[in-house]
Amino acid sequence: MKKKIFYSIIILITGIIVGRNIYLSKSTQTFSNKDIYYFIQEGVYSSKSIMEENIKNMDLKVVDELDNKYYVYLGITKDESIAKKLKEIYESQGYQIYIKEVSLSNEEFNNNVTQFDLLINATTSEKEILTIEKVVLANYEEIIKKNI
Repeated sequence: MKKKIFYSIIILITGIIVGRNIYLSKSTQTFSNKDIYYFIQEGVYSSKSIMEENIKNMDLKVVDELDNKYYVYLGITKDESIAKKLKEIYESQGYQIYIKEVSLSNEEFNNNVTQFDLLINATTSEKEILTIEKVVLANYEEIIKKNI
């Protein structure tokens, strides 16, 4: 029963965020102040084939390519305590994790991550935390990566 309520809340919040984003997409604004995010980084690879081999069994991931290097991220948060919690979860699964501070300037993504951080703080279940992070990573790909 708790799982149904939790997933219902995630679906409701996602619906609100998507609706709000559609409504706000009619007016575009540029913001100069950047927000700090904590990216949960699994590794940096100089070879795409080695990276693909190492991450093929990972469910949750985002890969950013910069200067012929491939950065693999397993989570994104604005809350340092959540970043440490995510690091512990992944390290208990055998991954070597780094917390990387990244500055981004996108109000929509900022609002979404803030809401997802509230959900993560409201649960102690690793499975639920990773489910929320899956949505955060999809949100990053949808909002940030498509505009690069």
